[in-house]
Amino acid sequence: MSAEVQDPAVEAVPSARRAKKPEGRFARPARFARTYGLSLLVVLLLLGIWEVISRTGKVKDYILPAPDQVLSELWNDWGLVYRSATWVTFQEMFIGFLIATAAGLGIAMLLHWSPVLRRAIYPLLIASQTIPIVVLAPILAIIMGYNIGPKLVVVALVCFFPIAINTLDGLRSVDEEYVRMMRTLHGTRWLTFRRIELPSAMPSFFSGMRVSAAFAPVGAVFGEFSGSNDGLGFVMLQAGPQLQTTRVFAAVLLLTVMSILLVLAVSFSERLIAPWAHQPRRNT
Repeated sequence: MSAEVQDPAVEAVPSARRAKKPEGRFARPARFARTYGLSLLVVLLLLGIWEVISRTGKVKDYILPAPDQVLSELWNDWGLVYRSATWVTFQEMFIGFLIATAAGLGIAMLLHWSPVLRRAIYPLLIASQTIPIVVLAPILAIIMGYNIGPKLVVVALVCFFPIAINTLDGLRSVDEEYVRMMRTLHGTRWLTFRRIELPSAMPSFFSGMRVSAAFAPVGAVFGEFSGSNDGLGFVMLQAGPQLQTTRVFAAVLLLTVMSILLVLAVSFSERLIAPWAHQPRRNT
């Protein structure tokens, strides 16, 4: 009569798998709670303090409306005031952001490939950011008219700098060992850029895009302040002199939501295009 001996390692495999199932099922919510839980608590705390201050009556509604009044304003006047204005501002943000992305990536590639251009243009690129966009926006409106063109230029000017600088830094920080390896294998300049430099710079490129996505509403509102007949900036201009502070807060809330959605879209695109940027580093 033979006794069948079980390997302890084999017995441990099913139990380990069973133990990991609940962890895998709740891993994403737990990760979300660890990452954003404290931020959400701070936001809820600030909203609660805001609501209490507004309801005490010590601050007038036209100075600081309550959060529920802002949401009520959005709900009641969405179709009349905000739907068209939100769509116009979103178009300006999105198209201007795409222009800035293409321009920033192209400028970074040119400066990386040509040291002469880098020495000639890089200081001018830095100096261009000292010019206030608030000053340029009215000039662009006079030159290009009161259409969508000046707004797109303003958004692109606001957004392209972080993309260009971050991408250029990413291209210049590539490990030289990989570049020398490609030269040893007789790889061309373009092949080295496509296989080594550009993938390595993708995390920096998307970091610059996230920063620019947060600035895109600022550029759109600056452009609309300078001359427009629609958009959330135009809504704020009309509401301010009439002391419609609730409408101003509602427009700011919509701008914030659009900025967050644009940042999330950039992060989602990064996971699709450069998934290696999110792989955990292994300790060797």
